[in-house]
Amino acid sequence: MNSFVTTIDLALADKLKNDLIDQGFEMSKPPYTLFSAKKQGVSLTLYTSGKLMVQGKGKEEFIAFYLEPEILKNLSYTHPHLDVDLTPRIGIDEAGKGDFFGPLCIAGVYADKDGVQKLLELGVRDSKTMQDKAIIAMASRIRSHFPHSIVRLHPLKYNELYEKFKNLNHLLAWGHATAIEELVLSTGCKNVIIDQFASEHVVENALKRKHLEVDLAQRHRGEEDPVVAAASILARAAFVEGIDQLGKMIGMTLPKGANSMVIVTGKKLVSQHGQEVLKKVGKLHFKTLDQIIND
Repeated sequence: MNSFVTTIDLALADKLKNDLIDQGFEMSKPPYTLFSAKKQGVSLTLYTSGKLMVQGKGKEEFIAFYLEPEILKNLSYTHPHLDVDLTPRIGIDEAGKGDFFGPLCIAGVYADKDGVQKLLELGVRDSKTMQDKAIIAMASRIRSHFPHSIVRLHPLKYNELYEKFKNLNHLLAWGHATAIEELVLSTGCKNVIIDQFASEHVVENALKRKHLEVDLAQRHRGEEDPVVAAASILARAAFVEGIDQLGKMIGMTLPKGANSMVIVTGKKLVSQHGQEVLKKVGKLHFKTLDQIIND
């Protein structure tokens, strides 16, 4: 939808207006409105009837991070189908598995009943629907409020482990089991939800090797659960920070993904530093490696 329309209590109009001014919105007063506000990516208008219209490419983040938790006190827009489960649980997700450059990151978050509510109030959602800047900011809030675990495998370690496992799903399962183990030991919680990425037995076997007994739920689209969504944000933030660090180390911005820009950058790196540099910044089992070296 191009616009979001709702109705607010006009007693909140002054708070809304003052908050928008604090956020850098430019204010105006068209006919039949209490005010209109605009800044890059978001515009909104509050009519004298109490109807509020929000538009712009940045409206999703504005609604999730400000309007719902501060004004509407209702999460029906960002979580329209969410039947909130308040059971204490651990959520696990990963980032970076499809990126040639940068680390593989697996993250876990523990939330109790109050914690689940807090995540919803924060506006937590699947990191794939968020921009990196917002992810970094949200990750900081999550890390400060919730027990968490982050397994970040930079390329040197990643390539070493891949040689051992010979299979990405088995490596991912080890990372998931490692994050789960840390949170089970620190919180005592044994209810775990992950975003399913392979056959169920793959992660179950990794947990057995660690002698971990948990109540494990593996779900497709697991990020629809707020605790898994929080884990997806921590994992993505760890990946973004990790690839940036590698880029600074090597003196070149490293693109995300496994696309033509990655191949161009890889060829530049090889021409400047030799093929050995790819072990430090890239995942060597990707077909992208052959395109960098041989094309």
